[in-house]
Amino acid sequence: MHNLILTKFEPSDFNDYYSLVSNEKVMAFITERSTPFEEAQVNFNKLLDRNKKFEQFGSFKVYNNITNEFIGLGSLILNEEKSDEAELGYMLIPEQWGKGYGNIIANILLQRAINTNLKRLVAIIDPNNIPSRKILISKGFTSEKIGEIDGLPGEILSKDLF
Repeated sequence: MHNLILTKFEPSDFNDYYSLVSNEKVMAFITERSTPFEEAQVNFNKLLDRNKKFEQFGSFKVYNNITNEFIGLGSLILNEEKSDEAELGYMLIPEQWGKGYGNIIANILLQRAINTNLKRLVAIIDPNNIPSRKILISKGFTSEKIGEIDGLPGEILSKDLF
C-alpha cells in the first residue's frame, strides 16, 4: 500500500512547484536547464488555467499523506487537438528518487486515464532517462520515435487504451 496522494495544483502550491522546476537535477532530463523564477511563474499560471479547464486532466501535486511531504508532480494532459489522447508525465524531487514513487504515480495516472474516454496515452522522455523508460515499458508503453523534440533529445512512447 502506498501513501501518495495526487491533488490538482492550487495557487498556494507555487513554492512546491518551483522547488521542482528550479532544480537542475530534476530538469536535466526534461529541459536540460533549471527554470528561472519568472518563467516558472508564467508556466505555473498556465498549468493552473489548464487545471481549471478539464476536471479529469491536469497537473497534480504529489505528496505523502502520512508525512505531508511534497514528492513531486504527476500530469495527465489532454491533447486538445486529439481529445482521445493525453500525455502522461511525472517529476520527482531528487530526495525521492529510487523509492518506487515514479512507478506508483504512473500507476495512479494510468488508472485515471483508463476511467476516461481516452484511447491513447503518450509519454515523452529523454532517452537517457533509463529509470523513467523502465517504468513506462513495464506499464505497456512502446517506443514510437527517438530523435530531437523541441531541440532536445527525446523519445515518444505510447500505449493504446481499450
